[in-house]
Amino acid sequence: MVSIEPLMIEGKTFIATSVSLPKTTLLTISNDKGYIMCGALDVGLLNEKLKDRKIVAGRAVGVKTIDQLLNAPLESVTVEAEALGITVGMMGKDALLKMG
Repeated sequence: MVSIEPLMIEGKTFIATSVSLPKTTLLTISNDKGYIMCGALDVGLLNEKLKDRKIVAGRAVGVKTIDQLLNAPLESVTVEAEALGITVGMMGKDALLKMG
């Protein structure tokens, strides 16, 4: 099952996406500037192999719902996210607001 829904955070619109896969769920919350995602995100790949794309992203691990993703500390972030003031340990919601 795939769920795509608008998500308002302090007056800013994001898109929450959940994809149910066998034994796991893929979670993302995004806007036109960047996104946060569950542990399936490979930040190293984005920073190294795709660095020319300047992707703004953060990863939280151990989350199973969109609400958990919003309230979990980010385990890793891209170089481009750091340039916006997004840091490891920042809550997902706070990182999204920096992207807003």
